[in-house]
Amino acid sequence: MSNRREFIRNIAMVGGAAIINGCQQNPSDEKTSLEGSHLLVSNNALKITGTFLDEISHDIPHQNWGAREWERDFQHMKAIGIDTVIMIRSGYRKFITYPSKYLMSQGCYMPSMDILELFLRLADKYDMHFYFGLYDSGHYWDTGDMTLEVERNKYVIEEVWNEYGTRHKSFGGWYISTEISRNTKGAVQTFYNMGKQCKDVSGGLPTFISPWIDGKKAVEAAGNALTKEDAVSVEQHEREWDEIFDGIHEVVDACAFQDGHIDYNELDAFFTVNKKLADRYGMQCWTNAESFDRDMPIKFFPIKFDKLRLKLEAAKRCGYDKAITFEFSHFMSPQSAYQQAGHLYDRYREYFGI
Repeated sequence: MSNRREFIRNIAMVGGAAIINGCQQNPSDEKTSLEGSHLLVSNNALKITGTFLDEISHDIPHQNWGAREWERDFQHMKAIGIDTVIMIRSGYRKFITYPSKYLMSQGCYMPSMDILELFLRLADKYDMHFYFGLYDSGHYWDTGDMTLEVERNKYVIEEVWNEYGTRHKSFGGWYISTEISRNTKGAVQTFYNMGKQCKDVSGGLPTFISPWIDGKKAVEAAGNALTKEDAVSVEQHEREWDEIFDGIHEVVDACAFQDGHIDYNELDAFFTVNKKLADRYGMQCWTNAESFDRDMPIKFFPIKFDKLRLKLEAAKRCGYDKAITFEFSHFMSPQSAYQQAGHLYDRYREYFGI
């Protein structure tokens, strides 16, 4: 029995030494490089230089960040060249981002933090342009009527400019947060009214919108379907948006179509039309390069890098002026609740050599 124990002990020692020796002979120690595994030309796309800040959301989880986490995120943004941040909405239904006397008088809840003030201070500190997203009452989504959006934002625009816009050098413009995809009834007049008030109160600061394209992937976020049959054609999209741009271009400076509702082989066709229309009406043509994946049954996770790359490469081919994303903090940030987001950040930096 003693000899058997000795035999087993000796075998274990020999095996352990073999494992240790094996580790010491790792190919990496022989300077074996994995470089050269990339198949495509790098840095051949439009860089993302702006991002939405989604502090008030209804379809992605809140990350419960405080001032420290938000500052760290601004540092990550700055590191990859982001120079523009857009508060996607200052409030949604009863939840708001700043202690608005007006909105609280309409039944909104008092926030625990003035996130608008925090974002503006961080944008000041990191030399970024800040766009203020207007209030979304939810009434339009419930009824299709935009009247309440115009009425509520009359007060919000005035209030925010007087209390925040005049104090912060980073306050650089306005985001009209009402989203449409087609020539919806009342949309042109709504955008015109809100865009004009934003410009009038702030001395002409720029405004922009970010509609979606009514493509095959424009389905209900809460549903199970990933695609639909009644997608808009390129020709119909052009006709409708020609009419919309004609009615709003005097008070809306840029349009950033969301890029996730069409298929990847449709990008050039729709992007070409968008750029042609923007040029026709003297507007900036941006792309809202969605950094979340619409092709999966689980909504919403960070997008596969190649999908994001295809969209940004198409934007460059079509001569777009700027790429923004929805949105960095959830879907690209190294400190996101989604581990995949940090990997997307790394792949993005590798591709652009950042």
